[in-house]
Amino acid sequence: MLPANLTDPIYADADKAREYLESVRWPEGPICPHCGCVDAATKLAGKAHRAGLYQCQECSQQFSVTVGTLYERSHIPLHKWLLATHLLCSSKKGISAHQLMRNLGLGSYRTAWFMAHRIREGMAPAKGPIAPLGGEGKIVEADTTFIGGKEKNKHKNKRDPKNIGGMGKVIVHSLVERGGRVRSQTVPRVNGKTLKPILKAHVDAKSALMTDTMGGYMKVGKEFARHEMVDHGTGEYVRYVKGEEPIHSNTVEGYFSILKRGIIGVYHHVSETHLDRYLAEFDFRYSERSSLGVDDAQRSFKALKGIGGKRLTYRISDKVSAPA
Repeated sequence: MLPANLTDPIYADADKAREYLESVRWPEGPICPHCGCVDAATKLAGKAHRAGLYQCQECSQQFSVTVGTLYERSHIPLHKWLLATHLLCSSKKGISAHQLMRNLGLGSYRTAWFMAHRIREGMAPAKGPIAPLGGEGKIVEADTTFIGGKEKNKHKNKRDPKNIGGMGKVIVHSLVERGGRVRSQTVPRVNGKTLKPILKAHVDAKSALMTDTMGGYMKVGKEFARHEMVDHGTGEYVRYVKGEEPIHSNTVEGYFSILKRGIIGVYHHVSETHLDRYLAEFDFRYSERSSLGVDDAQRSFKALKGIGGKRLTYRISDKVSAPA
């Protein structure tokens, strides 16, 4: 696990950080990222080679522990990467790039911003099939929310003059398993055509689905073991049925509360282009929260395990969403 004590040597010494990362990624010895050979590499020493460099005995290619990870080709010392990962994972509502820049002594805001995005990429689920939420006897809550500032606070060129039904904002849809994980994504609109494939792909059909009375859930709800709705329009937020779990969508609403407090209070502005990465960050911390028995050190360790097999390159066309 990543130490919770910020005075630990791995947060101040690049060599200690590299040794720690090697123990995490290579518990059974160095793994060549080029041919996949395990524990058949020679560590290169001497002034002619940089620290932590290995040469595979099978394919003769050279590599280090960062090759094939989100840290590859980074000029930022490894101990700062580990510290940034721990800070982002242990801050319930996130930590801004400006704060990272100051705390880590980085040279520019852009460096800190891109660094934080790489860490968020490590928090995101690995590509490919993932286990659905819920299951027999479990409850999954579904809801949507709008992310974006009030129209009156926007520059006049950015305002939506009608602002009908959240137009001008980004719609976020989240699925929360009671006592379990959360899964969020942006959606273009709220209707059955949009929500049905999401629910079918991410929720076990044996689950009990709980939503509000939004029309998009009406038909697809019939495909689950049970579908209950609460009518917020009439002031109903929870309904009790004898012998059953309370009917409500308060759990997903609670998640939205954390998400919005983080965006408004820490990041201030998040562009639509990068919102999915911020959702991955908040999803990860919520799904690996303390009430599920995961402490800060374990959460950071899991994020560190997610850096392999991913690359994220900075392009000038990417918009840096200051002042996050």
